[in-house]
Amino acid sequence: MLNQIRPAIVFIVLMTLLTGILYPLAMTGVSQVLFHKQANGSLIEQNGKVIGSSLIGQPFASDKYFHSRPSATTATDPNDATKTIPAPYNAANSSGSNLGPTSQSLVDGVKAAAEQLHAENVRPIPVDLVTASGSGLDPHITPAAAQFQIPRVAKARGLPEAKLAALVTQYTESRALGFVGEPVVNVLKLNLALDQIAKQ
Repeated sequence: MLNQIRPAIVFIVLMTLLTGILYPLAMTGVSQVLFHKQANGSLIEQNGKVIGSSLIGQPFASDKYFHSRPSATTATDPNDATKTIPAPYNAANSSGSNLGPTSQSLVDGVKAAAEQLHAENVRPIPVDLVTASGSGLDPHITPAAAQFQIPRVAKARGLPEAKLAALVTQYTESRALGFVGEPVVNVLKLNLALDQIAKQ
C-alpha cells in the first residue's frame, strides 16, 4: 500500500513546487525584465509621487479637465453591509452595470448625462460619454468624446480651441498593431499634458 501512496505524494509535492512556486517565480522574473512598467501596474508618476495608472480611469469633475466616461463600479455601503453605493473607478470592484437596453435605470442615467452634456455643447454626443465600459475602469475615451469637450475646457482655461484640438490629436493612440481596436485617448495622460500647458 505504501508503494502506491508514495508516488502520489511525491507527484503532488513535485507538481506543487513546479506549478505553485517555480513557474510563478519564473513568470514574475520574466515580466519584471521584459515588461517592467506593465508588471508593476503601468503607474504614472509626477514629481516622484504616483498619481495613477494608465490602465485605470479616474474621475475628473472640474470644467478645466477632460472628463472620463461614466463608471458603474460600486463599493459596500459603510452604513449597511448588505447594500452597495456608487464608487466610480473602484479598482477593487471592476464591473459593468449589467443593465440591459430595456432597463429604465439605464435609460434614465443616459438621459441625465445627455442633458448635462447638451448644456455645454450642442453637437451630437459620443456614446462613450453617457455609457460605462464593461469593466467600469476604462481610462480611455474616443477622440470624438475628447473633441466634444474641447469648448468647455478651452473656456474654463482661457485657451484657444485650436491648441486643445492639437493636444487631443497628439494624445490620440492609434489602433494596436495598426488594425486592432479603435483610436483612443487616455484621459489621465491628456489632463496631465493640459496641466503642463497651463504652467507654460
